[in-house]
Amino acid sequence: MSAVPGKKLRIALIGPAHPLRGGIADFNEALARSLAQEGHSVSVFSFYLQYPGLLFPGKTQLAEGPPPAGLDIDASLSSINPISWWNTSRKIDAIMPDLVIIRYWLPFMAPSLGTVARNLRKKGIPVLAITDNVLPHEKRFGDTALTRYFVRSCDGFITMSRAVLHDLSQFTDTVNKLFLPHPVYDIFGDAIDKSEARSRLGLPAEERWILFFGFIRKYKGLDILLEALADQRMKSANVKLLVAGEFYEDEKVYHDQIERLGLQDRVRLDSSFISKEKIKDYFCAADIIVQPYRTATQSGITQIAYHFGRPMLVTDVGGLSEIVDDQQSGYVVPVDPSAIAAALADFYEAGRESKMSASVRAASSRFSWKTFVQSLVKFYEQVR
Repeated sequence: MSAVPGKKLRIALIGPAHPLRGGIADFNEALARSLAQEGHSVSVFSFYLQYPGLLFPGKTQLAEGPPPAGLDIDASLSSINPISWWNTSRKIDAIMPDLVIIRYWLPFMAPSLGTVARNLRKKGIPVLAITDNVLPHEKRFGDTALTRYFVRSCDGFITMSRAVLHDLSQFTDTVNKLFLPHPVYDIFGDAIDKSEARSRLGLPAEERWILFFGFIRKYKGLDILLEALADQRMKSANVKLLVAGEFYEDEKVYHDQIERLGLQDRVRLDSSFISKEKIKDYFCAADIIVQPYRTATQSGITQIAYHFGRPMLVTDVGGLSEIVDDQQSGYVVPVDPSAIAAALADFYEAGRESKMSASVRAASSRFSWKTFVQSLVKFYEQVR
């Protein structure tokens, strides 16, 4: 039976949200608001315990500040407490949703999220999953079995990269899957002038600064970018690197690399979690945003760059090349320090910032939240 076209839906969204911090929580809150703006009723069911302390590599899982206004968030779920899985299932069933949307990004979450999904499907409630990753960046024993358990718990899937859409074929032959590009993040305020942003961060206005943003793990390739920065072309151009994000692994490795390469005067490490209020300072202060990833699916970093009109350099992995138009909104290069250095040298020598920034702003309309939400609801109508 199909849903009535144009019907306003009651939706339960399951995934991280305030007071949890990070890109997935930011996305879920933005998605809930966008669904509400289209007239749908949204209740968010988040975690009161997302990761046990021993398994969390960062300093804290919690954000500072008050909860976001206008959102109904119930932190009822624990990743490791089965009682909470059943309690959350009952709470969701009680609001009689037309649709449940589950955010899936890590096999560790499969038992909790998969069990809730199965409980709700038994009640006849359709469950769609937004799958950030199906195959994790950092593989562990049991990942395949856990992901299979979750995937078999859902009616349909939305992916934000074609790479993940392909990965799903290893776990299901369903036709109920859809690629929707990650929308532009518009929750971090309006862009400010580069000179003002640099003044706020204490950066000289006239220097050349590239930005590596986000938490730091091996697969994100900061070490590759440091090797590129040591390239003679980068030395000659006096390009400097601003790293903004919390280390999720041993930072001594990177400090040692910086010293070995003689980059102490050309790298600034702001190695803490960057609050929402400060994000625009970092993006607007940079000439170009660099993502030298070894592996990737989609990335919220590119969509923050689109919002602030910043050119991007990404490596040709996962779905990154689907979002960045090579030689237009930025560069798509191999996972290689020399290739990264060559592209950045071209960026500065040819003076491409202004033209690429204009291309980024022109292309950003392709990734609107309105388009994402309307496509999601249309997909639900097909699956239902």
